[in-house]
Amino acid sequence: MNNKELTNYVIAFVEQLKDSGVNEVVISPGSRSTPLALVMAEHPQIKTYINIDERSAGFFALGLAKKKKNPVALLCTSGTAAANYYPSIIEAHYARVPLLVITADRPHELRDVGAPQAINQIHLYGNYVKWFMDAPLPEDRKETIQTVKTLVSRGVFEATKKPCGPVHLNMPFRAPLVPDLKALTTLLKQETKSICQQSSHAVLSEEMFEQIAKRLKSVKKGLIICGELYEEGFASSVLSLANALQFPILADPLSQLRFGHHSKELIIENYDTILKDEHLHHLLQPELIIRFGAMPVSKALSLFIQKHSHLEQFVIDQGGGWRDPSLLAQHHLQCSEKVFCDEISARINEQKDGSWLYQWKKANQIVQSLVSDVTGGREGLFEGRLYIELQKLLPDECNVVIGNSMPIRDVDTFFQSSEKNVHLYANRGANGIDGIVSTALGISAASNRPTYLIIGDLSFYHDINGLLAGKMHDINITILIVNNNGGGIFSFLPQSSEKKHFETLFGTPTNLKFEYAAKMYEFEYEKIEAWNELHKHFIDEHSGIRLLEIVTNRHNRVDIHRNFIQSVSQEIRKELMS
Repeated sequence: MNNKELTNYVIAFVEQLKDSGVNEVVISPGSRSTPLALVMAEHPQIKTYINIDERSAGFFALGLAKKKKNPVALLCTSGTAAANYYPSIIEAHYARVPLLVITADRPHELRDVGAPQAINQIHLYGNYVKWFMDAPLPEDRKETIQTVKTLVSRGVFEATKKPCGPVHLNMPFRAPLVPDLKALTTLLKQETKSICQQSSHAVLSEEMFEQIAKRLKSVKKGLIICGELYEEGFASSVLSLANALQFPILADPLSQLRFGHHSKELIIENYDTILKDEHLHHLLQPELIIRFGAMPVSKALSLFIQKHSHLEQFVIDQGGGWRDPSLLAQHHLQCSEKVFCDEISARINEQKDGSWLYQWKKANQIVQSLVSDVTGGREGLFEGRLYIELQKLLPDECNVVIGNSMPIRDVDTFFQSSEKNVHLYANRGANGIDGIVSTALGISAASNRPTYLIIGDLSFYHDINGLLAGKMHDINITILIVNNNGGGIFSFLPQSSEKKHFETLFGTPTNLKFEYAAKMYEFEYEKIEAWNELHKHFIDEHSGIRLLEIVTNRHNRVDIHRNFIQSVSQEIRKELMS
């Protein structure tokens, strides 16, 4: 292979990448990926981020793509570097995030013969990618150039076709690996043809819309349940549908319905707390459920649905997936969520009785009135209180990234709806605790809004490597570590009764001093041991990465949480069942 063959090949690849709408690439340095890395870095319309650790790089790209709602490319060298992308690819698969994963590879003759950094990369990610292609070796033939452009175009098309997700392009290269970058400047002055791809929204037939509207008109007690969903314009459409049907909307934090300037009158953000009381289940039992987006985080809601297995359920999913962990839904409809709401709303021409809706709204108001009084007493800061304080402290426009395990559940319970335009993000595809620091940095890099990450100490430890990208790219973010010295969620699970091995196997205290992480990466650090300290340091202006470590007591939080739930349940019963 000569230099001209390599140069024309990789330039065609990168140009088609740009023409297909991919203008951001996360690169982990390596030798075999040199041809693509150099042209990507040189291209004036491609923004590159260097992220040395491949596992962190994958999650950083995930955050970029999630915030941009646009595919992002990942590039690494051959060998185990590619294997380190795997956790982020699994998350992207389940969270429906479009990623173009580009792995450099040894040429075919060096595979399976003991050559260094040569592992089997064919179908490396199995069924977790939507499409895979092992590219041809560079040649300066017209057919090969057209093939590589088609490969890129189709890869982007497959990644962005509903449901979105990752695709894998495996790119073998022979030495020499350095292209002629001067040729790129010459090419950019010429007009070249690119391949265009276009996708469309799925909709139902007029007859089907009429049938569904007729059914919903006859229902007095219905629920609309909204999980993680980022469709543009969905909020106003689903609120119109709820108003027409007089159904309450049980809104997961990631539904993007709890925050913003739209009306919250029909939004029930405290359904998890309400449904923890089984005495209320009969009173609040619906006839029918309409579901949009991923299944909400609430375990109480899942148990409620399973308990009432006879309920008729409609699951509307533009991606045509099977989002039904209860295995009980009768109707799975592939349709744009916004279009569904608009079409059904237009067919509901009479105002229905609102007494059913009133019960849910009243229960929600009772929780709202009591949640602000929750404290940790004299035994340390209570983690749930953090979200009550953040309601006051967050700016009107911001991103909040939430860690898994306890943080996302505490947001669900204690973070009340607001007029503030807060965009909430979390990695709820596979629900893992790895890579969340990098995801948050990617979201911040893709946004001009202030970004905040709320994360547990174990999850933060899992991705300390990711902090380097924040320093290298001057990313601004405030990280709030909720440090209860271990895995707080296990205290709520049956394992907590096994006292002999609980701390070793599940509590897992690490006794890490996170101020040393701040020193290593040279960013601002403060330890928070009182809420007035949080207020003081939170409002201070800063640039770059800021770490606020909030020390809490893992051992008393279960009792505080359960006492709060019990007192709320008593008040709701008194109001609705008297």
